Amino acid sequence: MLSEPRSGLLAAWGNALLAGLVSPDDAALAIVGEDAVHRVEGLPGETGPVGLTLAFGRLRSLGVTGFRVALPAPGHPLGLSGPPDFNAQALDAEEAVVAFGAPYGLVPEVREVGPDGDLHIEVVWRCLPVREAPPADVPSLGEAERELAEALRDATAVLTRLDVAGSGPVAEAAVDAYRARTERGREVLAPGYPPRAVRVLELAQRVGLLISVAYENGHGGAVSASEIAARQEALRPVERVARRAQVAAYNAYVEERER
Repeated sequence: MLSEPRSGLLAAWGNALLAGLVSPDDAALAIVGEDAVHRVEGLPGETGPVGLTLAFGRLRSLGVTGFRVALPAPGHPLGLSGPPDFNAQALDAEEAVVAFGAPYGLVPEVREVGPDGDLHIEVVWRCLPVREAPPADVPSLGEAERELAEALRDATAVLTRLDVAGSGPVAEAAVDAYRARTERGREVLAPGYPPRAVRVLELAQRVGLLISVAYENGHGGAVSASEIAARQEALRPVERVARRAQVAAYNAYVEERER
């Protein structure tokens, strides 16, 4: 959760593009990032995979006026609305984009291509039909902000007691990487998003950093099975809350338009 999900980038910059706030080329560059290429497959009216710029134009012509994000996990269909086939593929990918205004969704398939030592990432977004219904378990921005503050406080207390708040070279490298990214003034969300959405997403990403550090740092100071279980129990609800907050932030553009 330390880095932005590809679905978040596609939804945020897709929303900015549909609002006329960025150019198609700028939106595509922001979404692709460090990947080699992104294509969209299965679009109605297209016989094969197409690039992001053409895909956005096609989706707009089909009636799409916005994009939402889904970040599902086993037992938690966060942001999904069905049908079962789309939900299953989104769960397998652990993310998806759901269009607003037309019944379509996009699920990424990430591939490593090239010889050893020169691998690059290609992403194919599969366009599938979705059910037009409210997304599952997505909080408002206000709810997400309150939940994050409470979960972070509770988890920090437990992790500190168990001496697993993060120490050592792995934790330090993760913290340094996060600070470097924030100091570069990276754009957390695309143009057009309300300031509160940016604030919620930044907090969710900081909470994600805590979770990543705690998991990557082994068992920390937890030396007994009960202490390890306590750490996992402390992290599980925080991870869930952070995912809910991420989805709330990315979906804020569409929610604002609905109101």
